[in-house]
Amino acid sequence: MMTHTLQNPAATRPADPRQALKWLAFGALALLLVVVPEGLSAYWLRVATTAVIYTLAAASLSLLYARLGLVSLAQVALVGVGGWVSLRVAHSGHWPFELSLMVGGIVAGLTGMLVGLPALRLRGLYLALITLMAAAGFSVLITAVQFPNGGEGLRGFNPAGGMLMARPWLGQSDIGMFRYCVTVAGLGFLLIEWHRRSRPGRAWALIRKGEACAMAAGINVSLYKSWAFCLAGFLAGIAGALLAASLGTLDARSFPASESIMLAALSIVGGAYSVLGAIITGVLYRLFPAFLDNLGLAGDLSYVIFGIALLHTLITAPQGIAGQLLARLQHWRARP
Repeated sequence: MMTHTLQNPAATRPADPRQALKWLAFGALALLLVVVPEGLSAYWLRVATTAVIYTLAAASLSLLYARLGLVSLAQVALVGVGGWVSLRVAHSGHWPFELSLMVGGIVAGLTGMLVGLPALRLRGLYLALITLMAAAGFSVLITAVQFPNGGEGLRGFNPAGGMLMARPWLGQSDIGMFRYCVTVAGLGFLLIEWHRRSRPGRAWALIRKGEACAMAAGINVSLYKSWAFCLAGFLAGIAGALLAASLGTLDARSFPASESIMLAALSIVGGAYSVLGAIITGVLYRLFPAFLDNLGLAGDLSYVIFGIALLHTLITAPQGIAGQLLARLQHWRARP
């Protein structure tokens, strides 16, 4: 007499490696939050804080590229917009930092939506060129206006020097500021994940497959494209406000249009389709040049290395470093 044992299909189905990679990324955030700052010097702690801030900017850029297939080369400029507004609000109104943070993010989100208006008609190279022109325009404008430093008038700039922006209450020390930035970045990643799992994420997926398909399904393409650019600008503005608080002030020379191109290229190298890719992008963007400087090498050498890495990624690994880690994880799980 033969007996058959019924098995639960869910129990025999292999775990989704993407979920494992996602938890790996959040585990890396937790490691950064608790363990890493205790063993870093003051210099490397400031560099690591800047790297964490730019992971949020990289995530905003990856949101557009991964969800809609759109390339924006103005994200670093939007970081500058958020930093400018938060500095002005903090100096003029003496508001709590969290309010300055939100105002900077909202204004940068609205600016990002305006920058993304051509995306309603254009895609690909033409959209990238228009956003690059917007970034170049911001670079020229901010060089003439400068960042606020507590001066009088609309600009709030005092050529003789001014005050520094106050840090948040939980980020008075360098370690506290690092952990504060890691926490805000984690909340930003959760906001992106919530959008991906909800109605906007489903609409973006249909638009990426084909705008005609999305319109046939009743999706308002213009609305959801503008929504994506607004959310990406908001996250970049939050990064700018964190950067302003971490450094105390901002320099107009820190936001040239070339930096937007570099961040976009490194987002592809790190992997634009996962949270881990944004973390890798932040590490490459800020920690790697500082590491070269520490070795006595010119930091500009990183541009050559990044160019080679981008070429290698486009040819052999379109999913980036994070995608390669995912493939390794899938291969490991497929082993008997």
